[in-house]
Amino acid sequence: MKNILIVFTGGTFSMMIDEQTGGAVPRFSGEELLKKIPEAKKLAKITCFDFGKYPGPHMTPKLMFKLSKIIRNEILRRKYDGVIVTHGTDTLEETAYLLDLTIKTETPIVVIGSMKNSSEPEWDGPQNLINAIHVCLNHNCRNLGVLVCLNGEINAASEVTKIYTEQIDSFRSLDFGALGFVEKEKVILNRLPKKLETINTKKIITRVDLLTVYAGMDEKFFRYSADSKTKGLVVEALGVGNVPPAAFDGIKYVIDKNIPVVLVSRCPAGETLDIYSYPGAGKWLHKIGVIFADYLNGQKARIKLMLALGVTNNRRNLEKLFS
Repeated sequence: MKNILIVFTGGTFSMMIDEQTGGAVPRFSGEELLKKIPEAKKLAKITCFDFGKYPGPHMTPKLMFKLSKIIRNEILRRKYDGVIVTHGTDTLEETAYLLDLTIKTETPIVVIGSMKNSSEPEWDGPQNLINAIHVCLNHNCRNLGVLVCLNGEINAASEVTKIYTEQIDSFRSLDFGALGFVEKEKVILNRLPKKLETINTKKIITRVDLLTVYAGMDEKFFRYSADSKTKGLVVEALGVGNVPPAAFDGIKYVIDKNIPVVLVSRCPAGETLDIYSYPGAGKWLHKIGVIFADYLNGQKARIKLMLALGVTNNRRNLEKLFS
C-alpha cells in the first residue's frame, strides 16, 4: 500500500455541536477522525500529523508558513506518495496558495475541508478525504502543484476561491474552471494549472494590508496604512483596475513612502489591466509604480506579497514576480 501523510489542522472537518453553546467547535484529533472514516485506511498506509485544532479564522500567515516548513521536512524525511491537509474553509484558499508557492515537489499535496460538521447528517468531510486519497494515488496528479479537492472537484490552489458561505460546492475556479474531478473512485483531469511557481524564501513578512476600494473612497485608509508602517499594500480596485481620484492620491502617498502596492480587482473573476487613462484609472496607477497582479484575488495577492517581500522589496523585482 502507498504511504499518505494526513496533516490535520482543525476546521469544520474536526468539529461537532457543543451542547452548551449550540454551535460547532473543534473537537476531534486526526486519529479520532480516522476512526470515523475506516475506509480511508483500506486505501493507503496513513500517517497522522496533528498540527492543531484551528478554526479557519484562527489560521495566520505565520501558522501557514510554519505548516509549510513541517510538510517540506516530512517529505524530505520520509518518502510519501501524497500529502493531505485538512483545513477550515474560511482561509483554506490562502493556506493552499501559500503551500503552493513555498513547496516544490512532485508529490501530490491536496488541501481539503468540510462545509458541514460531524454532527450533521450531510457531513461532507469523509467523502472529501476519500477523494483526496484517490487524487494522491493517481500518478497523473504529480507535478501539479498544490491541489484543492472538495465536492469531488479538483482545483489548483492558485486559481480556486470560496464563493458561497455554506454550500457544499463552495469552491470554484471562476476564471478557468476546475482541473478535473473525482467520480466513483476515478480521477479525471481535463487540463493543467495556468501557472506553477515557487518563491524561495526563508521568511514571511506579515505586515501587509489589504484595502477594498468603494465608490467615493478617499485617501484616509491609505494614509493610515502607510503611517502605521505597513511593509506592503494590496488594493482591490474597481473593475479592471481603477480607483476614485481621492483614493488615487492615497495610493500615491503610499508609493511615495517606498511601500510596494499591488493591484487586483474586487470583481470575483477577471484580470487587472491598465486600459483606462482618466484620473484614478489604471494607466496612471501603473505610471506611479503600482504592480498589477494578473488574475489573483486580494487574499491571494496578499499572501504572495508577504512571501515576495521575504526575498526583495525592490519594486522592479516584485513586478517580475507578479507579472
